[in-house]
Amino acid sequence: MIRSELVDILAQENPELSIREVDSIVTIFFDEIVRQLAEGGRVELRGFGAFSTRGRDQRQGRNPRTGEAVDIPAKKVPYFKPGKEMRARLNV
Repeated sequence: MIRSELVDILAQENPELSIREVDSIVTIFFDEIVRQLAEGGRVELRGFGAFSTRGRDQRQGRNPRTGEAVDIPAKKVPYFKPGKEMRARLNV
């Protein structure tokens, strides 16, 4: 599912809201998740899962074209852990 499909489904289920309002709500929802993660926080949606970040250490990589060694800096990456209810529904 892509973002526009989500907006369309939510708009159909909530006819009292315009597409523009639904799009705004979806944008705010995702922006808040990103903001919380950027601040080092965690976002938990009961029954769905939890978003957090994990650190990756600095490491040495290789340029695939030249084979030359390249330093890859440490960074944070997003991580998602599915909730118990989601795992149960996926493994029916």
